[in-house]
Amino acid sequence: MTRRARRRSDRHQGGHGQRGGGLAGWLLPDAVVRLRDGEWTVRPLSGAAAVKVYRCPGCDHEINPGTPHLVVWPPDEVADRRHWHRPCWERRCRAARLPPYAD
Repeated sequence: MTRRARRRSDRHQGGHGQRGGGLAGWLLPDAVVRLRDGEWTVRPLSGAAAVKVYRCPGCDHEINPGTPHLVVWPPDEVADRRHWHRPCWERRCRAARLPPYAD
């Protein structure tokens, strides 16, 4: 086995693809978004890592396998995570954004 092939196989051990696909998902922390209804942890999921059919709560349509999308949940409540289309989540964020700070 060549050195390059060995390095690649070592890198892929341990559940690769569960954090948005690619090495960057393992190195970057999940984003936390503050909205009127609280804080939300947001994790992008690549199309390669999306292997099931999910239903987007924003539009009530299916998210098919192979479709990149977002996984969103309240911090410390991973069991409440939901899978959103990116445009649906962005529309929700615009509607629920916090008002500007008053000086």
